[in-house]
Amino acid sequence: MGRLVMKFGGTSVADIARIRNVARHVAREVNAGHEVAVVVSAMAGTTDRLVGWTREAAALHDAREYDAVVASGEQVTAGLTAIVLQEMGIPARSWQGWQVPLETDGMHGAARIMRINPVGIIERFAQGQVAVMAGFQGISTDGRITTLGRGGSDTSAVALAAALNARCDIYTDVDGVYTTDPRIVAKAQKIARISYEEMLEMASLGAKVLQTRSVELAMVYRVPLQVRSSFEAPDSPNQNTSDGGGPGTLVCDEEDIVEQQVVTGIAYSRDEGKVTVVRVPDRPGVSAAIFGPLADRGISVDMIVQNVSEDGLTDVTFTVPQKDLDRALKAIDESKDMIGYERIRSSQDVAKISVIGVGMRSHAGVAADMFKALAEKSINIQAITTSEIKVSVLIDAAYTELAVRTLHTTYDLDGE
Repeated sequence: MGRLVMKFGGTSVADIARIRNVARHVAREVNAGHEVAVVVSAMAGTTDRLVGWTREAAALHDAREYDAVVASGEQVTAGLTAIVLQEMGIPARSWQGWQVPLETDGMHGAARIMRINPVGIIERFAQGQVAVMAGFQGISTDGRITTLGRGGSDTSAVALAAALNARCDIYTDVDGVYTTDPRIVAKAQKIARISYEEMLEMASLGAKVLQTRSVELAMVYRVPLQVRSSFEAPDSPNQNTSDGGGPGTLVCDEEDIVEQQVVTGIAYSRDEGKVTVVRVPDRPGVSAAIFGPLADRGISVDMIVQNVSEDGLTDVTFTVPQKDLDRALKAIDESKDMIGYERIRSSQDVAKISVIGVGMRSHAGVAADMFKALAEKSINIQAITTSEIKVSVLIDAAYTELAVRTLHTTYDLDGE
């Protein structure tokens, strides 16, 4: 009926019992007539253990050997999954990244995919064989094993789907993408269809369901992407996907969504660090002096606010990922003579709350409704950033859950 890439995360393959459950999902699709490639992550907890051993061996270790070690987790899962499928009578074999091959650049630990040539997999499809590929890994131009960074198995799966002209189903421990975190808002609704652009914003702004790079790749190559739960019964009638649908969330083109709400979802992130550079000379070049050293160290900057100049001086506030806060402060401190600021203030007790929806392009007042709703709950906004389909604000972290619940209700996302 077509080609299908099925990706299973670490919790879905955490032990042999769960791998057998995965195999039953695969068997369902094989029996439906699909040519199936499976992409697997390492068993839950394995990558953390391998990373720990690497750091214990040497704090400053060779990045190439780091990749050789941490990539082994997916190799184990791929082999075990192929064995279980074979035991069920389904022809299968495992593939490592270098065997496909999935070629990357040489940025070990965070490699980027350059090309993928699945000719060998297609030949095995013709023989009725299921391909089980180790996710997260590839091979550099100099023949060394590389890894794609955390969450890289999603990227592997989408890249393979693009190369095979296939649909990609991402199986995880949740049954789809929700309007917000159900742990915070009990009335959060599962979204049947969401556009690539919206999913990209949600992934980059705190939603953990899909890895950002995988969504980018799916959007570029227009790969139909479906989020599903591996813990639903494989033989349930609800699992039938012969029409390309299914019980999860389909990430697709905006044109494929019949009814589009103004706001699709509310995302949040507590992984924010705020930096304020106080009393900076308000002159040409000062912004470059502040943000240039951060860019040189690979530190991403999100929200930026500059106060109105007074007496030729101003304050500049911006946010960085919390894990990069110390490095950002050090970079600014080392550039003090060039910037000419008076002092630096920083805080980790902040959270970013984002309202997302492609419907915002044609509807005015979304931001105003957001600001009014937060004001009514006495939640102060410290910074604002916008794009065509999102508005994000920075607030005190203590008000995160209140803000999410308030906005979820404000935009009529609670359902009946």
